[in-house]
Amino acid sequence: MTNNLVIVESPTKSKTIEKMLGKNYTVRASMGHLRDLPKSTFGVDVDNDFAPKYINIRGKGDLIKELKGLAKKADKVYLATDPDREGEAISWHLAYILGIDPESKCRIEFNEITPTAVKDALKHPKGINLHKVDAQQARRIIDRIVGYKLSPLLWRKICKGLSAGRVQSVTVKIIADRDKEIAEFEPQEYWTLAAKLREATHPDAIHKTHLPPLFEAEVVKYQGKKLEIHNVEEAKAMEEALGRAEFIVGEAAQKERRRNAPAPFTTSSLQQEANKKLNFSTKKTMMLAQQLYEGVTVGKAPVGLITYMRTDSVRFADTARDEMRQYITEHLGPEYCPTKPNSFVTKKNAQDAHEAIRPTSIQRTPAELEPYLSRDQLRLYELIWKRALASQMTPAVYEVTTMLINAGDYQLRTSGALVKFAGYLNLYGKYTETEKEKEVPFLPAGTALSLYKLLPAEQHFTEPPAHYTEATLVKELEEKGIGRPSTYAPIIQTVISRGYIAKEGKKLSVTDLGEMTVEMLTTYFKDLIDIPFSAELEEELDEIAENKLQKEEILHKFYEPFAQNLEVADKEIEAVEIPVQVTDIPCEKCGRMMVIRKGRFGEFLACPGFPECRNTKPILKKIGVKCPLCGGDVIERKTKTRRVFYGCNHYPECSFTSWDKPTEEKCPLCGHYMLEHLDRNGKVKLYCSNEACANGKPVKKTTKKVTTATLTSEVSEALAVAAELTVKEAAAQSTTKATIKKATTKKTTAGKATKKMTAAKTKKTTSTTTKKTTRTTKAATKKAAEPKTTRKVSKESEA
Repeated sequence: MTNNLVIVESPTKSKTIEKMLGKNYTVRASMGHLRDLPKSTFGVDVDNDFAPKYINIRGKGDLIKELKGLAKKADKVYLATDPDREGEAISWHLAYILGIDPESKCRIEFNEITPTAVKDALKHPKGINLHKVDAQQARRIIDRIVGYKLSPLLWRKICKGLSAGRVQSVTVKIIADRDKEIAEFEPQEYWTLAAKLREATHPDAIHKTHLPPLFEAEVVKYQGKKLEIHNVEEAKAMEEALGRAEFIVGEAAQKERRRNAPAPFTTSSLQQEANKKLNFSTKKTMMLAQQLYEGVTVGKAPVGLITYMRTDSVRFADTARDEMRQYITEHLGPEYCPTKPNSFVTKKNAQDAHEAIRPTSIQRTPAELEPYLSRDQLRLYELIWKRALASQMTPAVYEVTTMLINAGDYQLRTSGALVKFAGYLNLYGKYTETEKEKEVPFLPAGTALSLYKLLPAEQHFTEPPAHYTEATLVKELEEKGIGRPSTYAPIIQTVISRGYIAKEGKKLSVTDLGEMTVEMLTTYFKDLIDIPFSAELEEELDEIAENKLQKEEILHKFYEPFAQNLEVADKEIEAVEIPVQVTDIPCEKCGRMMVIRKGRFGEFLACPGFPECRNTKPILKKIGVKCPLCGGDVIERKTKTRRVFYGCNHYPECSFTSWDKPTEEKCPLCGHYMLEHLDRNGKVKLYCSNEACANGKPVKKTTKKVTTATLTSEVSEALAVAAELTVKEAAAQSTTKATIKKATTKKTTAGKATKKMTAAKTKKTTSTTTKKTTRTTKAATKKAAEPKTTRKVSKESEA
């Protein structure tokens, strides 16, 4: 019987493939790399053309021994690692360990883990692509040079535990530059002006039902130039001028506009879309995609549900594309399937080795797979399934009406769009930011219009660019050509865990440590964190993989100026002393006051007597709020998955916990404490902790619009609101006082006579307080409700 050995990377993949191939095949996992550069030493001979010194990774000795034994017994060994440069390098190391000629037909690749794809790959083995291996080695050696030469400099000059990386340093700089731009931004005031119009009707038209429809138009030009309103005075002057103007349609157009289907997912676009639509981090997206790729048991047989998820390609195999077109025709209708298959342009620096991300079979719908997948797996699979199918559907068609309206020296613009045919939006509309439908009547040029209402001019301020999120950062890195999409998730995770970047909600911002590091690198290693330089280096690595450049040439070009800059920086940079923060918490073992240290998982308390005293403990981060149950301190805690929640420091005696941050602010309606809810976009919303209260759920706060109309009545409205709040606060205060009085009445251990006296006294006090509060509330209500007083205040405010 023939005995074949197939070596893949992960154990999940090995189990899936072994069940597909049957008894003649043994499938084992290498668990990633088996050889690498040593951790304890530099491992690169810079004087000998950067020759790397590879060693077997510690802890993998038993696995290597097992694979060697299986390889000796096998008639044929197939190396089936992932179809990318990293996978090619792993196969090359495996060939070295197992004594296989790398140029022999030992390498197989498949883009999807299905019986057809795997068996077809076994029929077409090939040699290891040594040019891809060289490209991976060049990247690994450059990263080793930066990490092992630059990181110690950061340790000496800033603080221990820091790390420097070629791509991660550029990533931190990009975020730091955006934060600086936001901090330096100065908002500029501007105003907008709009009017509600309709076609002018004949004076004899009496019935309102016969009146033409209203539509809104915005003022866009003044005397042929772009409209600019800088203050309220200019806005009022323009309102007066437009109130006297005659409105006539100057230009009108009505045409169809097509919105083409989106391209299928690449690694980068999948990370962006999953972050925006599903709120998944890049790390979580890639983890779930790996699970879907490696295989899930559906029914009795395991099968890979999506194709390889590390890809830059936007093309499909012909068979997969034809299957999608057939599915669209049969299940959605022939009108949704274009005459010719949709094709998309691959980006300039993309590695087009294999397909875009798609389901291995479009027939496996999300509904059918729901019993076999976790909630998050299903959500990601549905996103991939719908995106792949939508990419092969017809465009959405809109009917767009646009009119330019003349009004004296002013010109107004209005436009509307109506969906004539949904096209791909019929399937993918849930995940697409579609334009809102707005109906505008088409009126030919020269049509007279009547002014129904001139809307008050509205005040605005220009806004700074938004903080980066993981989605927008991935997009920026890809557009600038920095790193590879497959490395974005670990890079973002590294800069956050190292303390260079802080993540609050979705917002990413640079820390003081990150700013300090970027400033030093910008001064002495400008090329290293220069975006064009990093992008050029990525292109050169691509050229090595295509056998257009030699890796030694690129390594010499990089190392020589880097070594010179390193020498200069070591002499010129003065060490920055980061003061140790001493706490008032004594060490239980030696009595010294503990200090705050930073480790791999964040800050912690440590004894300053290290190494004599090695006492450490976690930091109890107080938020300055007392526990509503027992009066203890509310502290910030973290779950095993690092999710933040809040609890009492008297736990487990006190069971108070909350996902949202408690505050000292009291609800104006019921007096309960308020909670802070951090929205996905980073905005904070306050709501009442009392579920029965009207403020009990997070309500989206809308910014009050400032217009010329609101400015004139602002004072009177504010006074009216204040009067109303006074009544509510008085009622809430009385309820709160009564509740506190009742809750604080305690039993004592005194005799029966003392108990009776205390009870009587409490009852009398409560009764008196209730009566006083009732009288106060009635008086406040009566006073606020008096029409004469209200009119008098309004006149005074207007004056």
